[in-house]
Amino acid sequence: CEGRVEMEQAGAWGTVCDDAWDLADADVVCRQLRCGQAVRVYGDAAFGRGSGPILRDEVGCEGHEEHVWDCPSAPEHDCSHKEDAGVVCSEHQEWRLTGGRDGCAGRVEVFFRGAWSTVCDSTWYEVEASVLCRTLGCGEPLRQLSFGHTLPGRMLYQCESRQPSLAHCQWTYNKSAPCHQSRAAGVVCNGTGP
Repeated sequence: CEGRVEMEQAGAWGTVCDDAWDLADADVVCRQLRCGQAVRVYGDAAFGRGSGPILRDEVGCEGHEEHVWDCPSAPEHDCSHKEDAGVVCSEHQEWRLTGGRDGCAGRVEVFFRGAWSTVCDSTWYEVEASVLCRTLGCGEPLRQLSFGHTLPGRMLYQCESRQPSLAHCQWTYNKSAPCHQSRAAGVVCNGTGP
């Protein structure tokens, strides 16, 4: 739900040029990917330069289209990959550990829908901690910690198995029942962070 916008055409993946790239265009991409709505748009290859053909330029979505390829665009482009378009959608999640000795220990916090939230420990077990430590490049969990909830939002994760990130697990946001009487999850991973 965050990154450089790419599309496939005639069996080849390519990029979209940032000329006239705006929130209406990005909204269509986010909705198409089931990632909510666009919260930020980027140009100038903010997520790195892509490769392959540049498949769209001067994209002109109104915002209601089902797919980005349904939107009008220029038949020819005058772009290079240094102008690749990007987007951050509302359902994008990123994580951090705060209050510990480094970025690999502390209270679990998730950035979601424009704000940082804590994570309820009611379903926070070894597998969830393991997924997070690996996502952050921090190795494996050494021990679990618990903290108070001091941020307005609360996220709950339940992982059946070792997923690539917590966003791939089942999650619910700001549902009070499962978080009632919970503490904020924390973890110490065995790696050392930045």
